[in-house]
Amino acid sequence: MGKTPNTTRAQESTNAIERLYITMRHLFNRGFYKPTGVSGESLKEALLLLRPEIYGSIAEEKVELNGLIYVLERLPEGIEQCRFINLTSDEGYGRSNFKPIIPPKRRRNCYRIDDEQMNIEITRGRSDIYDILTHLTFLFIESEKIAQKVLIEDTDKTTRDWKKLEAAVKKGKLSQAEREVTLIHTANVLGRSFEEIMEVYELFATAKNSERFLHIVYWLGKLAIEEEVTGEKREINFSALLRERLGHHIHGERWATTIKEVLAKKGLLHRPIHIISANMHSVMNSLFARNALKKDFPEEDSLKIYQALSSSANQALRNKVTTVAKKNGMIAIDDRSGTNIDVQLFDMAKLGKDGCCYELSGDIPDDEKPVIFVMDYAFGEQAYETIDELLKPFGGSKKKPVFMNIKSVSIMGKAGILEGGKGDLMIPSAHIFEGTADNYPFTNELCAADFEGHGLKVFEGTMVTVLGTSLQNKDILKFFHRSTWNVIGLEMEGVHYQKAIQSASKIRKSIREDVKVRYAYYASDNPLETGSTLASGGLGTTGVKPTYLITDKILKQIFNL
Repeated sequence: MGKTPNTTRAQESTNAIERLYITMRHLFNRGFYKPTGVSGESLKEALLLLRPEIYGSIAEEKVELNGLIYVLERLPEGIEQCRFINLTSDEGYGRSNFKPIIPPKRRRNCYRIDDEQMNIEITRGRSDIYDILTHLTFLFIESEKIAQKVLIEDTDKTTRDWKKLEAAVKKGKLSQAEREVTLIHTANVLGRSFEEIMEVYELFATAKNSERFLHIVYWLGKLAIEEEVTGEKREINFSALLRERLGHHIHGERWATTIKEVLAKKGLLHRPIHIISANMHSVMNSLFARNALKKDFPEEDSLKIYQALSSSANQALRNKVTTVAKKNGMIAIDDRSGTNIDVQLFDMAKLGKDGCCYELSGDIPDDEKPVIFVMDYAFGEQAYETIDELLKPFGGSKKKPVFMNIKSVSIMGKAGILEGGKGDLMIPSAHIFEGTADNYPFTNELCAADFEGHGLKVFEGTMVTVLGTSLQNKDILKFFHRSTWNVIGLEMEGVHYQKAIQSASKIRKSIREDVKVRYAYYASDNPLETGSTLASGGLGTTGVKPTYLITDKILKQIFNL
C-alpha cells in the first residue's frame, strides 16, 4: 500500500487498525477463512503495516521471540500443531470427556478435538475474538518466516538446519550436547543468535516437556511448509451458534441474574451497593489482612503483608485472611455463567470490629449499611455486557421489578502509560474510544492529589480505550499523547464501563443519576519505551504498592473516612 506525500505514520497506522477490524468482522460474518487466502493475507498485511510494539520485529526477516512468548501465553498449549482452529460458543464441551486447556494469561476454555483441530470457546464477546485473531495472525506470519528460511528455492527440499531440528524433535529426549547442537541449527532457522535462543528455550521449558521450544518452532514451520509444498491449508472457522449468539449478552445476563438472586436471598437487594471492579484479593486483603495476620506480622507493615500475600508460596497466609473474611460476612460467588468473572460480596452489617481494618463513619442501622460488591476484571467489550446487565432492575413480568440502590462504581486495574514507568498511577478524567468519535467525560471521585506523597508518579488526564492491547502502535500513541487530547494512558474497558453506567443512570433511569464513579489505573507497561512493553514481562512485586494504594483510597471513600 503506497504512502501518499501527506500521510503521516500515525494516519497509516490508524488505517491499518481500521482495516484489521473491518476484515475480522467480515470474516466472522462469513464464517471461516484461510490464512493464505485473500482475507488472511489482508490481515497479515495490515498487521505488518501497523507493526505493533508488542510484536517487536514482526516486520523483519528474523523470528520475533518476545512476541512469540507473549502470544503463546494467551493461546492454548498445542495450538501451533493444529491445522484447523474453530472458534465456538459454549456448546457443551464442558460436559464431555474433553479436558479444557486454559492458557496461562487468558481465561478461556479450549479443547483439543484431535491431532489437527483446536476448539476455543468464546464467552467474553468480540474483544476475545479480536484478541485471538490478532495473535493467530502473528503466529501465521512467524511460521511463514520459518518456511521461507528453510525451503530451498524452486524445490520442495528443506535445508540441513531444518532436517537436524526435525530429527531432534522426533527423537524426543535429548542429551545436553544434542540439545545445544539442535539449538544452534534452530538459531539459524530463526535468524537469531545462539545466546538469544538459549534464553528463550529456558522460558518455554515445562516440567512435562523441557524441549517445548523446539517442538513449537518445528510445528510452526511444518504446517507452513506443508501449506507451501502440498497445498494442505490451515483454516479458522466460526461456529454457527457463536455467530448467532454474539452480542446478545447471554453470558452477561446469566451472570447478573445469579448475583441478583444471591442478593435477594441474603436480603441485600435493597441495601446501598458499592461496585468495585478489581482482582479477587486486594479488597479482601485490605479489609481483613492486617488484623487477620497480626501474629505473623507484629510490626504491622501493610506493604510487607500485601507483598507476602501476593507470593504463591504463602497459601497458608491467604487461607487465614479468607477464613476471617468469611466470618465477617464475605460471600464468594464463583462464576458458572461462562463470563469467567467471580464475585465477592461484603456485608458491612456483619463486619466485626476486630475483624475489619476499616470502620463505617456515622451511626447507621444494620439494615441500611452498604454492601461492597467486588467483581473480577472483565475483558474489553465484556465490561459493557456485564455492567449493563447488572444495573438493570431485578424481576420479570410476573413481579414488580426491584431497582437496586447503586451508590458508586469503582474501576481499578492495569493500563499502559505514555509517560512514566511501571507501577506509576493514572487518574482519568475522560475515556475516548479508539477508532471512533465516542468520548465519555465524567467526574472522577478520585484525583491526583489523593495519591501524592507515596513515592509514585501520578498522571491525570484522558485515557484511550483500545480495541486490543496487542495492537499498540508508537506512532498513534505519540499522536494521542502530544495532541490536545492530553492522553496519559490506554486500557481496554473504560469506555465500556462508562457507557453502561451512563445509559443506566441518564437514559434508562434504572440507577440513581448521581451515582459516583471512581477510575484509577497503575502502569503495567509503557508502549512508547523499547523494552517496557507488555511482551517484556510482568510487573512482579512492583504492582503490589499501587494496587493496594488505589484499593485503600476507594475503600476510605466508601467507608466515608
